[in-house]
Amino acid sequence: MTDKTPTAIVNSEVPITEADLHGYADGQLSAARGAEVEAFLATHPQARERVATWREQNRLLRGLLDPVLDEPLPLRLPLQAVHRAWPWRSLAAGIAIAVISGGGSWLLRGATEAHAVRAALSEHVVIEQAEAGFAHRAVVAHAVYAPELRRPVELGGDQEQALSTWLTKRLGATVTPPKLGALGYELVGGRLLPGGEGPVAQFMYAAADGQRLTLYVTREVAGEKTTAFRFAQDGPVKVFYWVDERFGYALSGAIDRNALLQVSQEIYKQLD
Repeated sequence: MTDKTPTAIVNSEVPITEADLHGYADGQLSAARGAEVEAFLATHPQARERVATWREQNRLLRGLLDPVLDEPLPLRLPLQAVHRAWPWRSLAAGIAIAVISGGGSWLLRGATEAHAVRAALSEHVVIEQAEAGFAHRAVVAHAVYAPELRRPVELGGDQEQALSTWLTKRLGATVTPPKLGALGYELVGGRLLPGGEGPVAQFMYAAADGQRLTLYVTREVAGEKTTAFRFAQDGPVKVFYWVDERFGYALSGAIDRNALLQVSQEIYKQLD
């Protein structure tokens, strides 16, 4: 983000920050803090205009996403594309990656706001379910580490046992990378990442042509059960994600959706 929100001291003597403005736009501030932000906006027209823009973007995205929130994909999907006409409303939805946070919005503020709205309105980016914050963090992690050439992982695939032992100890439950060689993907290695509430694991795979996939594994949703794969996409990065009683899984990659689904099904079958 290029332009920085000026801070101002109001009656409480607590500066009004960028986070306060976002919280105000999203209706997440207390009544007292909201009043302080309103007083600040009354004397800062540029900040007031930005808040109004964010609220309008939120309104547009809600209008696009609300109709498809209750349309989960069945867990066992055919590997071939289904030949039928999809409703327009199921295609007219968008997501954007946000900073990694436990309950943050899917919308990146600042420089990517215009891109997010364009994606929602004209690129027909599909999202089947928006609540799973861990899936959005998986996409962020993929975008950060998949392009890395020198050190894409912390422990390489040649140290698979050590990698599994380390991640199992940190996550507090057995974590092993699935075998994807039959589908043309070999384990590059893995790393430990911060999640919304604790450590998570990321495994990376690569095909012979250099295409990479990452599998994000988290215990933050332990105890829940999702009976369907969910799908989301931001730009070229697609993700299928699902939850069992112990872990949440998210497979990300810039490959064909059906191919990514096939790999997701194989992982699900191995981990079931």
